[in-house]
Amino acid sequence: MRNDLRNIAIIAHVDHGKTTLVDEMLKQSGTFQAHERVDERAMDTDDLEKERGITILAKNTALQYKEKQINILDTPGHADFGGEVERILQMVDGVLLVVDAYEGCMPQTRFVLKKALEQKLTPVVVLNKIDRENARPEEVVDEVLDLFIELGATEDQIDFPVLYASAINGTAKLPEDETDRGMEVLFDAIDEHVPAPRDTSDEPLQFQITMLEYNDFLGRIGVGRVFQGKVAHGDRAVLITRDGEERKFRVSKLFGFHGLEKQEIKEAEAGDIIAIAGVDDINVGETICLEDHVEALPALRIDEPTLKMTFLANNSPFSGLEGDHVTSRKIEERLMRQLETDVSLKVEETDSPDAWMVSGRGELHLSILIENMRREGYELQVSKPEVIIKETDGVKHEPFERVQIDVPEAYTGAVMESLGERKGEMLNMKQEGEGQTRLEFLIPSRGLVGYSTEFLSQTKGYGIINHSFDSYQPLIQGQIAGRREGVLVAKEKGKATTYSMLHLEGRGMLFVEAGTEVYEGMIVGEHSRENDLAVNITKEKAANNIRSATKEQTENLKEPRILTLEEAMQYLNDDEYCELTPQAIRIRKKTLSTSMREREQKRNKKIST
Repeated sequence: MRNDLRNIAIIAHVDHGKTTLVDEMLKQSGTFQAHERVDERAMDTDDLEKERGITILAKNTALQYKEKQINILDTPGHADFGGEVERILQMVDGVLLVVDAYEGCMPQTRFVLKKALEQKLTPVVVLNKIDRENARPEEVVDEVLDLFIELGATEDQIDFPVLYASAINGTAKLPEDETDRGMEVLFDAIDEHVPAPRDTSDEPLQFQITMLEYNDFLGRIGVGRVFQGKVAHGDRAVLITRDGEERKFRVSKLFGFHGLEKQEIKEAEAGDIIAIAGVDDINVGETICLEDHVEALPALRIDEPTLKMTFLANNSPFSGLEGDHVTSRKIEERLMRQLETDVSLKVEETDSPDAWMVSGRGELHLSILIENMRREGYELQVSKPEVIIKETDGVKHEPFERVQIDVPEAYTGAVMESLGERKGEMLNMKQEGEGQTRLEFLIPSRGLVGYSTEFLSQTKGYGIINHSFDSYQPLIQGQIAGRREGVLVAKEKGKATTYSMLHLEGRGMLFVEAGTEVYEGMIVGEHSRENDLAVNITKEKAANNIRSATKEQTENLKEPRILTLEEAMQYLNDDEYCELTPQAIRIRKKTLSTSMREREQKRNKKIST
């Protein structure tokens, strides 16, 4: 056994504090020098991760503790990035399951724990935020135990150690401890309970690429675990691709990890997590062997996408005005580049050379890709998200999600009714604290598309909703309730005027501010009724010399509702697109001409009657 080494992954629900915990482990292990300045959430390096406070990309780090190296892999907590979680768990021997000592087990806790138990990994449970007001550690431990049993854990896995921690304060302790201690209690638990990797250094080399990095000088770098054997700088090796092709190359660089840095090394052996450079066009899941013994490791099993959207080149009247990359060729190149590192994404061509069907694990997964493209200067359009229907033995199946909702009692009835209309089945309902109710539903994924906006309105912003993929089940027949309200659609090109907006406020909620450039067919608000309404939002007040009695009304213009990217994606109907540029998020009708849309509506009515 490699008693000098431990490989662990940190798994948790979103915002339960695992990235902060890793930061504190690095600091207290002496990994950072005294003079080093370390940012909060140091492990989250991507701009979107820092802004949203979530982990999107899995990352690895390493620290030294009592002559042992502990390799730590920080994983995303959101189910949309399940591809990242699944790959990472292949590389480790144990997991730290971080659970909020107040919130307890949440949908993503179930999701990530299920993956870990399926891999037969050894768990260590950390109840974080133990200092939080109303923390309930004993109850949460019981919840965790129930979840382990429900997910079919083995007897050894159920006999998990428990620690109490406050990552923000840098403290941890055993349940029986009277006073808080530092992270050494956590390091000791990892050392004692997580199995050491088997020492198979004498066997032929097998190294599997689990993550990809890119360097301007070295090109693609494959990160993964040496499952058996040894590899050294300068070795002549063979890459076995996912198609079974064998490509020879020389290992030009080897890197190990220490803290947040990669360090060049000369040799690595079974159990080590390293990075290899020297071969072009490497991909996730491929195996590297030495020339004298070529044998691939089993392919990584990745959950299939559950949601798809059409990505199109922007063809609105404002096309090319705000972005640097606007052509279909540029968009296609960017999507193909994303496929190189994102194993959960699929990109398929369509009948149109300017459109692609992009499939991912959920709305967040796809919206992160879109937001990154916007920031890189791309212009594009996307359609309404649709769930992916599978057919097995002649029976259609659709994805279902497990939904957990925490909501004040006053709004429980409205939430239950709306989820019932969306074909949701209630699994559990219990009281949580004063006036709070926790609801658990199983619901078709298509019932959740566009639901979060309605949910926020129903609960006046006090409700919290979490959900994760559960399984594919037989398709539920019939339509699922969607957006009820129609939209206000601009029928003129120009700037939205305060005068027009004042007159339109009575028709519904506006989405644009005064002075915003609009075009015919662009959606500028939500109609208070179910039908769409074409409006003139660019009309100027007629000039005359009569003083208006309502001159001061401009001060009372209501605040418009500016849609975020996720809100805009969820808001779409089948006949609408979301236009995305580096400077703007707009929603529009597929058919921009007002007269053409009216003719289409009349034609559709005739067909339906």
